[in-house]
Amino acid sequence: MQKLKRVLLVLLSLLILITIMFYTFQEKLIFLPTQLPNDYEYSFNQPFEELFLDTSDGAQLNALHFTVDNPKGLVLYFHGNAGDLSRWGNIGTAFTELGYEVVVMDYRGYGKSSGERSEELLYADAQLFYDHVRGIYDESQIILYGRSLGTGIASHLASNNSPKKLILETPYYSLVDVAKGRFPILPVGQIMRYKLPSFEFLKSVEAPIRIFHGTEDRVVPYESGKKLFNSISNLDKKMYTIPGGRHNDLEGFQIYKNGLKLELTD
Repeated sequence: MQKLKRVLLVLLSLLILITIMFYTFQEKLIFLPTQLPNDYEYSFNQPFEELFLDTSDGAQLNALHFTVDNPKGLVLYFHGNAGDLSRWGNIGTAFTELGYEVVVMDYRGYGKSSGERSEELLYADAQLFYDHVRGIYDESQIILYGRSLGTGIASHLASNNSPKKLILETPYYSLVDVAKGRFPILPVGQIMRYKLPSFEFLKSVEAPIRIFHGTEDRVVPYESGKKLFNSISNLDKKMYTIPGGRHNDLEGFQIYKNGLKLELTD
């Protein structure tokens, strides 16, 4: 009996230690930024402008605006959790080839963007950029696009505005939902500082909602994206299931290419 108690005590101690470590280092698990010097010069095979927006708390956020002649509208793009605009800027071509301009920003601590980060500040920064592009385009011409981490941010933004459409690539039901799948023994719902409950945001989104998700996604499981889709009450919704698609390769599948073209030309 004493031996069993000792084993249980050791296991409990390990669980507490792991929980403390998760709480302490969760930001490093969620956000994987790379940084760029302020004098870094971007280079892409399409016209673009670099811009900086200042936030109310003194941060400066860097973004790229890819331009086209006679644009149909603009895609405001929220990228995934790793890298910076020197990588993410390459997504612009998929949209500019279909006649849309693109604005893609770097989150705080990514690339040339500065400032302390929090969930609420991520939402506020997204709204700052939405207000910026709304000064150029009518909302009926603005499409919100979120990828992976950015899907929760785009969903929150869509719930507070009236864009033409919301497109989500590899989305999650919530960030907590993904964490529960990876750390089932931890009380992640209680200790996570970033929850990004996309399912809550989509309840009040009136714009058409489109989802792309691969069945072999090992980062954000397909089941989480499907659960999100099933939670949407908005009747103007559609999910493109990509058999064999993983987290970072959907652009190589014809289902994705055809679906994106359809959604940007209707």
